[in-house]
Amino acid sequence: MSTAEGPPPRRPSLDPASGAIRNCVREALALVGQPSEQQPNVIVAVSGGADSMALLHACAFLHRRGELRAHAVTVDHGLQPSTAEVARRVAAIAESWGVPAEVATVTVEAGAEGLEAAAREARYGVLESTRAVHAAKWVLTAHTRSDQAETVLLGLMRGSGTRSLAGMAPRTGTVVRPLLGIERASTVASCRAQGVEVWNDPMNVDDSFARVRARSLLASLETDLGQPITANLARTAELCRADADCLDELAETSAATIRGRTKVSLTEMAGLEDAILSRVVRDWLISLDVPAQSFGAARVSELCALLREPGASGQAHARLSLPGDTEVIVTEQSLIFRRDAKTV
Repeated sequence: MSTAEGPPPRRPSLDPASGAIRNCVREALALVGQPSEQQPNVIVAVSGGADSMALLHACAFLHRRGELRAHAVTVDHGLQPSTAEVARRVAAIAESWGVPAEVATVTVEAGAEGLEAAAREARYGVLESTRAVHAAKWVLTAHTRSDQAETVLLGLMRGSGTRSLAGMAPRTGTVVRPLLGIERASTVASCRAQGVEVWNDPMNVDDSFARVRARSLLASLETDLGQPITANLARTAELCRADADCLDELAETSAATIRGRTKVSLTEMAGLEDAILSRVVRDWLISLDVPAQSFGAARVSELCALLREPGASGQAHARLSLPGDTEVIVTEQSLIFRRDAKTV
């Protein structure tokens, strides 16, 4: 008696969220890569949360298929007793998926900008140095549309300009953010469908952090207003980014002529529209090693107002103190940057 062969066993179906995340990674690398580039070498930043674990899971799949070469990096900030074990576990999971992994430990001390900013600076420093060591082209982070919306909301709360409201770009230098087009719910769904272990960082529910409060407010607004606030704020970021990029380009010619100079004639900035002047002034301060995070739009606006109303000829009309014992002096003819202002 013959036995008819049955159909081959079906492959497990891929859940929509995981499929979307894989495609997001493919599309992001295609946008930043060269047409002939094969198997881009990437660093995957992984914290252990749902966003980064979903990204790692997708990159591990593409790594095994030969579409990219991934190396996972987990940064232990040492801010909680459990972080060392979490980092070790994340690295072990990455390696079980076939992705080489390492743990980097950093010491974080809260500076003038707070603990979050200090941790972020330390983290990105490690990611960039690791990228260089492994000759990787890109660092992939798992920021989502939800993170983008929170960033825009925080900017609105501070009264920020278009550059801040532009949020996070899909690419900044060597950092690529492939998941900006999907919301956090998708990464959670992907991890759940794929049985991926995740770590819920207690700091993500600590409302002493402004971002946590913004996240809670967004959820309340979406419920109360019945509107897709997260998607709408992310769209606002895209619109602001296009405008900000255009204005930055228009400002570049004027900015380039004064960059790095400690004394600038006011005639070089005469006639500039406010949106251009503010960018030129901000760029000028940064070129003189004034940290960008140490002054905001309000400080730049204050300086621009002084430039519009210089004082009597040859007299110091106004002094504007800046971080690090530096100051700007505005006279009738000049804009002067001075270091060690406390000794003057």
